[in-house]
Amino acid sequence: MFGRDDVIPLWVADMDFAVPDAVQRALTQRAAHPVFGYTIFPSSLNDALIHWLATRHHWHIASESILFCPGVVPSLHACIMALTQPGDGVIVQPPVYAPFLSAAGICGRKSLLNPLKLEAGRYTFNLDDLERCAREGGRMLILCSPHNPVGRVWQHEELQALLAVCEKHDITVVSDEIHADLIYPGCRHVPLATLNDKVNIVTAVAPSKTFNIPGLGLSALVVPEASDRKAITQAFDTLHVSASNPFSIAAFEAAYREGAPWLDDLMGYLAGTRDMVRDFVQQHLPQIKMIEPEGTYLLWLDCREMGLSDKQLKDFFVQKAGVGLSPGAMFGTEGSGYMRMNIGAPRSVIKQALENISAALRI
Repeated sequence: MFGRDDVIPLWVADMDFAVPDAVQRALTQRAAHPVFGYTIFPSSLNDALIHWLATRHHWHIASESILFCPGVVPSLHACIMALTQPGDGVIVQPPVYAPFLSAAGICGRKSLLNPLKLEAGRYTFNLDDLERCAREGGRMLILCSPHNPVGRVWQHEELQALLAVCEKHDITVVSDEIHADLIYPGCRHVPLATLNDKVNIVTAVAPSKTFNIPGLGLSALVVPEASDRKAITQAFDTLHVSASNPFSIAAFEAAYREGAPWLDDLMGYLAGTRDMVRDFVQQHLPQIKMIEPEGTYLLWLDCREMGLSDKQLKDFFVQKAGVGLSPGAMFGTEGSGYMRMNIGAPRSVIKQALENISAALRI
């Protein structure tokens, strides 16, 4: 990735932590069964997801609203193809997860940018600009909640205001909530679909980020409208894509049924690491500011005071500090001058990375 083998890799959004024991046991047990043929989704899979959303997020969904999908990014593309028409506008809110930015164009739709506003070190929605996007033909909004990369956990009032604009202009919302379980103390994730039954809302959920199993691929969409479920299913059927992998199913169910204690321990550890990074940055890295995250294991670092171009910034971290981060520019032009750091690793690794950066800045 970085052209050398001595770079501390803190870029891609997965973690360097072992998965819950229950997930490992489930995979081992499934591997012990010597037949690996085609399979179907058992009703127990629905039950596990329903119970998780009810107990962790007070969100009660119907079993028939669940569509299992081969990953969140394919799901976004399927939603765009199924629920919009060629030439329609798809609204995204940069700086944001890179596949959001390209999805509309790949699917033959028009990408409309509704950048977030940074005010006093905190990102907010720009609702006046969202109105502009609606007037320019926006028919769908792809929301990142909690937000990758800026770490916002959107509050009830913010989401209500956003939905009011969507209701006014009949905008469908696809809400990517795969970071919903990774919330720091003092914040609470609000499932968008619990706030408004007049806006057409499709929600993407998955155990992938929560339990560090993104390589297994399985995710789900919560789609209340039967006609939408049929259209999205047809979009996947066009490509003959199936998500029914026996190992993915085993891990998905085990994570949601038995992973809660592991997750609670994880969030305590991540909170400590986040605090350590904040303190280190404030004390030793005056040219860098950390945007305080409310959720996710991703930190958004404002490096604009270093006075470097985006290429120079990437080269500084890789070549001088030996730390591999995600360049902010990959999340849209609004990310220029920023870097994203993944802290989902042993604290000793994160501390070493910070010391490397400090030493490089002193050279």
